[in-house]
Amino acid sequence: MKTPLLAALFCKATASKGRIALQAEGGEVEFRKVELTALEKQPMFSKIAVLVVTLSVPLSAVPVFIGTNTGSAAGGSKGIYLADFDPAAGKLSKPVLAAEYRQPGFLALHPSKPVLLAVGAPRQAFADRTSAVAAFAIEPGPKLRFLGEVSSAGKGACHLAVDPTGMTVAVANYGDGRISTLRLDENGVPGAPVSVITNTGSGPETSRQEGPHAHGVYFDRAGTRLYVPDLGLDRVWIYPFDPATSKLGAPLPSLVTAPGAGPRHLALSADEEFAFVVNELDNTVLVAKRENGGFTGGVAVSTLPEGFSGKNTTAEVELSPDGRFLYASNRGHDSIAVCRRVGGTVSLVQNAPCGGRTPRHFKISPCGRWLLCAHQDSHTISVLPRDPGSGRLGVPVSTVPSPNPICLLFLTKS
Repeated sequence: MKTPLLAALFCKATASKGRIALQAEGGEVEFRKVELTALEKQPMFSKIAVLVVTLSVPLSAVPVFIGTNTGSAAGGSKGIYLADFDPAAGKLSKPVLAAEYRQPGFLALHPSKPVLLAVGAPRQAFADRTSAVAAFAIEPGPKLRFLGEVSSAGKGACHLAVDPTGMTVAVANYGDGRISTLRLDENGVPGAPVSVITNTGSGPETSRQEGPHAHGVYFDRAGTRLYVPDLGLDRVWIYPFDPATSKLGAPLPSLVTAPGAGPRHLALSADEEFAFVVNELDNTVLVAKRENGGFTGGVAVSTLPEGFSGKNTTAEVELSPDGRFLYASNRGHDSIAVCRRVGGTVSLVQNAPCGGRTPRHFKISPCGRWLLCAHQDSHTISVLPRDPGSGRLGVPVSTVPSPNPICLLFLTKS
C-alpha cells in the first residue's frame, strides 16, 4: 500500500528530454508529479536539484486472509489461510494455515475489533444440521485464535456481513434459502439468531431454482437496510434493519431480475444511487437505480465476449475504488470482465484472462493498482496489474499455489 506524501528532497538528478531520474537515500522513489525549479540553470546547481515531489512511499505488506472449500480432496485445504501481499512488486507470499476450520467459505472483518468472522461447518455438528458462524481473534503476527461458533440458523451458509455498528452479523444460507441475523457480544462473538426469514417460491431453471437460495447479504452504509440477492427466486430482497435490536422488518418492494438470471452478489455505488447485481445463471450484470426507497432494474450487460458459446457462470462483482470501473468474474471463460461505468451506464471494455481455472472470488488491492483472483479449481491465486486510468487488467505478474481458495479478504479498513 502506498501513501501520498509531500516532501522537499535534495538528491542527485539527471535530466534528458524532459525526463528526470532520481536517486535518494533508502532506495527507489516513485513519484507522480515533479516540479523542477529554475535553479538548475545556475552553475552551482549543475549536479544538485531542488525538487518538490508528490511521493508514493511503499509501506509494509498487507495481510490477506483466504477462505477455502475444505470439502474437496483435490486441494487439501484445512481451513483459513493467510498470505502477505507486497503492493510495490505485486507479489503474494505462499499462503500458510492460520486456523483449522471446516468449510470457511466466506470471511468478514469486524468494523472496530480485531475479530474475523466466517461461515462454515461447525466443529461438532448441530442437531438440526445447520451451518455455523465462527469468530476468531486476530492476534499479532497476525494469527487467528478461535473464539467460538453458533448456528447460522440455516443450511449451506455461503455469505455474511457485519453491520456498521459491529453489533450484528447477517448470514445468507444458500442451502435452504434462509436469511438470518445474529447479535454480536462485546467481544465480537455471535450469539443466538435474532431474525430468521424463510421465503418460498421457485424459478424457471429447475436444476438451480427449485426453491429460494439466498446468496449474499449487504448492509447499506447507514446500517438501516439489508440487501439479499436470492439466486433461486430471481430477486434481491430489501429488508428494513434495526441496529439497536438486530431485527429485520417486513420486506420492502424487491428488485426483480429477468427470469432465470440467478442473482448472486451485488455492489453498491458510493452514493448508493445504483446497485450492480451479478447474475450467475445468465452471465450478466444488472444495473439498478434507486427509486422510492428501493431499486428499479435497468439494462443487463453481458460479462462475456461476443460469440462465446461455452459453459459459464459468473461469481463476483466489485467496483473500482473511484467507482469508474466494474469487474465481474467468469467461471468457464475464466476471465475477469472489465466494464467502464458512467453513472448508471456500464459497457464491457475487456475480458482479461484471470490466470487460472474457476475464478470464484477476487479483490482489488487497497491501493487500486492490483487485482487478486482466487481460482477454486486450479488451486491458485493470481495477481493482475490494474491500470487505474483505463481500468484495464494486464497479464498476471505472479501466481501462488493455494488450496481451494474461494474468498479473499485484505486485513485493512481502507
